[in-house]
Amino acid sequence: MPAINPIVLNSLADLQPAQYWLDADPLEPASHSALTSDIQTDLCIIGAGYTGLWTALLAKERDPKREVVIIEMGETGSGASGRNGGFCNGSLTHGFVNGYNRFADEMAVIERLGRQNLDAIEETIKKYGIDCDFERNGELRMAVAPWQMVGLKEEAIARNKTGDHVEVLDKEQVRALVNSPIYEGALFDHDGTALVDPARLVWGLEKACLSLGVKIYEHSKVEELIDDGGHVVVKSAYGSIRANKVALATNIYTPLIKSVKKYVIAVYDFQLVTQPLTAAQLESIGWKGREGLSDAGYQFHYYRLTKENEILWGGYDAVYNYAGKVRAEYEARPETYAKLAEHFFKTFPQLAGIKFTHGWGGAIDTCSRFSPFWGQAFDNKVAYVLGYTGLGVATTRFGASTMLDLLDGIESEATQLSMVKHKPFPFPPEPFRFLFIRLTQWSINKADQNEGRRNLWLRLLDRLGLGFDS
Repeated sequence: MPAINPIVLNSLADLQPAQYWLDADPLEPASHSALTSDIQTDLCIIGAGYTGLWTALLAKERDPKREVVIIEMGETGSGASGRNGGFCNGSLTHGFVNGYNRFADEMAVIERLGRQNLDAIEETIKKYGIDCDFERNGELRMAVAPWQMVGLKEEAIARNKTGDHVEVLDKEQVRALVNSPIYEGALFDHDGTALVDPARLVWGLEKACLSLGVKIYEHSKVEELIDDGGHVVVKSAYGSIRANKVALATNIYTPLIKSVKKYVIAVYDFQLVTQPLTAAQLESIGWKGREGLSDAGYQFHYYRLTKENEILWGGYDAVYNYAGKVRAEYEARPETYAKLAEHFFKTFPQLAGIKFTHGWGGAIDTCSRFSPFWGQAFDNKVAYVLGYTGLGVATTRFGASTMLDLLDGIESEATQLSMVKHKPFPFPPEPFRFLFIRLTQWSINKADQNEGRRNLWLRLLDRLGLGFDS
């Protein structure tokens, strides 16, 4: 590791390798018992993160008499749902440009469905009294180099044609909102993003599900799915569930449908959280609107203020480990913490001296189009949705709703979309997968350093419809 700036080293001196959102929160619910018997149900959901909980909640709201069971290998929200940055973003395609490059003819519909989905999440939070610090303050995507302004202006024109209402800000306008010497301008989406406490959102959805009669079993890893004619048997170590329908909400963990494995890989994302800012520190950066912020480069940071006025700062590195292994030891990475801290002080040099209290990482599921995909198996008795690529806080509700449509045989506006009907390009097997991803990441880094100009490799991927850009 190269020599580290003393300001960066000092900022990391008291960092605890712990997930900020899960740190002794009094709202964390008690655990549920494991499955230790053989039971039957109408709908079995595998996975108790956002996708699984939204699937259960929507299933019961659609049909209160439907018996719904969730089975979870760990505890509710113990995966990506409980440790993300809390950006509840209305985009269903991991950003407008990513979607437009793939589904241009459908983007007006997709953007409308995304806004409706975000509205529905806000309504659900109010309906069930979910205490998750929901703040719909919008998002500023910052240009940190002059070349990035060109893309932001083009995106604004295209988005506003689809019914969005976004605004391009120049250097003076954006620095009046958030003060950083590296900002060249921004794209301001005034209401397309909300910020939440992600763990509390998980726990609130869990509580809502329980209130509607959903049963949850934790610490029960599913070992096998068995097609039993008109039913599917879900087998765990100590029991089984005989279900009419099964919804897979397993995120990055090994898919129970073998054919799905080639579409998804695990990459690790990391975050830091600062000490609470003093009044003087807050005044030095502005940020009175408490918007969610992100960079406009191919490699980008995302950052936001917490309820206690700490700054959560994450992103940039997306670390792929050989064979896509998911291990606890990968969840801490000192070299990435140092890089994040260095970039933080470049963005906010006036905060020199502040320390980071928490640092953590975790695996996210990504696919070659960076946005969710759906599928069915076992004669349509099983459905799945995967590939959110780290922007699933809001998208998981849409993913769950569409998965339910597929299971229930409902021909909806969502199920007719190309993004739902078609799967992404599969990843090659190892060792080619590792080389493919590393070459792509190297090329993306070079593009950021070269005013966004994409090399031959990235242009080839663009031509093949892969379009790796983050």
